[in-house]
Amino acid sequence: MEQGGEIFRALADSTRRAVLDSLFSRDAQTLNELCDQFPEMTRFGVMKHLSVLTEANLVITARQGRTKRHYLNPVPIEQVANRWISKYAARFTSALVALDDQVRADQQPEEPREGRMSLTAHVYQIYIAATPEQVWAAITESEWTRRYFHTTSFVGPPQQGKPYLTVGVDGRPAIDGIIEEMQRPAAGRPGRFVQTWHTRYDPELEGEPPSRVEWTIESAGEGLTRVRLVHGNLEQSPLTWQNVKDGWVWILNSMKTLLETGHPLPRVRDDESVAEAVSS
Repeated sequence: MEQGGEIFRALADSTRRAVLDSLFSRDAQTLNELCDQFPEMTRFGVMKHLSVLTEANLVITARQGRTKRHYLNPVPIEQVANRWISKYAARFTSALVALDDQVRADQQPEEPREGRMSLTAHVYQIYIAATPEQVWAAITESEWTRRYFHTTSFVGPPQQGKPYLTVGVDGRPAIDGIIEEMQRPAAGRPGRFVQTWHTRYDPELEGEPPSRVEWTIESAGEGLTRVRLVHGNLEQSPLTWQNVKDGWVWILNSMKTLLETGHPLPRVRDDESVAEAVSS
């Protein structure tokens, strides 16, 4: 099937789009909760639609104890959009979408913050045409991170059980925390890189307590790696929750593009000058 074909097939059905809308409004729902959203359908019918969305990588499942929860994965949708949006048009399309979102928000009463933050974790999954060892290097080595991770790099190689700090090209602190787990991928065993996450690049975000980022890297076939990222422990960090929600999508896609083509995604300049250019 053509690359992206499974995504279009999944999105072609209005019920599956409604499932994604439901997860967009309230992520991390159980099967029972999703079934309640579609009383006209049987449980098997909902499961069948979820299976198609999962195969297209648009929905990810994760267990919390005995409970299986479903998460909307926005990464493939942005990959499809990037296919037709050039690096020159990206800044203007982003600004137009932001303008449209703002107009819609102005026309509707604002939700309380706790309503928007209905979950305390973000879950993402992406497939990369590279080996697990190559992906591991891209996550843990500064010569890679500075090329796709907003030019940030580690101050010293990360070590399990040790504090870490990342900085920008100007030397200013970006993120700090502790490397809780650092297990390289091996034959028959996924790689795990777990870090606490405390933002340093923004004074308001810096005032929030640390959260937790878990990377899982495992082979999905010859020359193919599945990367799952969970950013959790965000209960007391609503500003961080909002800040990283879409930020991780860009980072994961940029890492994939870098590993597969040798070039990261071009930077999108989303600032006041772009907004002025659109409105003028």
